[in-house]
Amino acid sequence: MKTITENDEAFLCDIQAPCFQLLTQEEMELIRTSKTQVLFRKGDNLTKQGAFSSYILFILTGLVRQFIEGTGSRNFNLRIMRPGEFVGLSSVFTNNTYSYSAIAITSCQAYLVEKAAITDIIRNNGMFGFDIIKRYIEQNVNLYGTIHNLVYKQMNGRLADALLSLNSDNEQQENVFSLLSRKDLADFVGISMESVVKMLKSYEKEGILALNEKDIVILNEKALHEISKRG
Repeated sequence: MKTITENDEAFLCDIQAPCFQLLTQEEMELIRTSKTQVLFRKGDNLTKQGAFSSYILFILTGLVRQFIEGTGSRNFNLRIMRPGEFVGLSSVFTNNTYSYSAIAITSCQAYLVEKAAITDIIRNNGMFGFDIIKRYIEQNVNLYGTIHNLVYKQMNGRLADALLSLNSDNEQQENVFSLLSRKDLADFVGISMESVVKMLKSYEKEGILALNEKDIVILNEKALHEISKRG
């Protein structure tokens, strides 16, 4: 992790995200004086589950993997977070600790904004508060969908859902599959890496996808949707 100052070429001098355009000049100045711009290198932790949260993060560039830490080395990946998203938003409304971990899967730039500044603005700026609450609810809705799939679908259905979701990320960003190990993919599905490798090879034989080392190319998206539907 490296702090970026105004003298660095990578410095982004203004906050361009639509949600920050809802702020008054005074509120914008509060954000500017309460933020630090940071460069996270690939593999750096943005948040650590259970750690004290004095700030939230706003992703400017790069991709982040959000996950729940389990016992031992077992984790469960929730989703890929992209530029324009807040990390640690739940700590504004609930606990003073981060409820999940987040790790950079590419180099990332982010604003670290003091949580107290965000809280004060939410209390006084209804439109900004509405936008933040909307984002928070959308994250929860996605989480409910993940829980539903985990509880009610078999391994094939869960893997199909993960592949479809990550392939959707591919359409918006660089090739996400090439950034994830088979262990990472297994942690999106909640099964062993061996089972994921076996099912991927089966899908390849059926012509549903093509494998090239870490990369995965979806060839038959309709077939994946059918597998997902059957669960």
